[in-house]
Amino acid sequence: MTKQTLEKLKYPIGSFAAPKVITSNHINNWIDVLEEFPFKLKNLVLHLNNEQLDTPYRDGGWTIRQVVHHVSDSHHHSYIRFKWALTEDKPVIKYYHEQLWAELPDAKYAPIKLSLDHLAAVHSKLVYLLKSLTEDDLNKSFIHPEHNQEVRLKKNIGIYAWHSNHHYAHIENLLKRKNWLSQ
Repeated sequence: MTKQTLEKLKYPIGSFAAPKVITSNHINNWIDVLEEFPFKLKNLVLHLNNEQLDTPYRDGGWTIRQVVHHVSDSHHHSYIRFKWALTEDKPVIKYYHEQLWAELPDAKYAPIKLSLDHLAAVHSKLVYLLKSLTEDDLNKSFIHPEHNQEVRLKKNIGIYAWHSNHHYAHIENLLKRKNWLSQ
């Protein structure tokens, strides 16, 4: 496998690139993505059997099951990060080792319905919160300890919209390669 092919499998929609100026149109579009994502993901994966769910989306990558559980875990963290930033002054968030979380039994073996239901609930709460934020709220931030980087909430909305589409594309591309979309 070439380096370019592997990179396309890892980042099927490319890396996240925030616009220089984040407008209300960007934010509204990203919130729409977050609002629709749990339903899109559920429709994409709910028909899959266990063998299909336990298929990696690429060599050396997570299985579909692990991706679904990862998205649920990650977006739960994101929701908490929004709340910390809204209630504290530039809090340093807790970093978590997503690779290790993906190896835990709930990520490797649990029914995906658990995470699909959790994701729907978390996104409902997150979207409700995001739609109520003022410009001042959107400019609040947290510090991500991995790179000691300040992340404004308006950018974080875009990051998680991208994250949704990124992992959706991982699964969708595998289903297309395997001819599993219409089953």
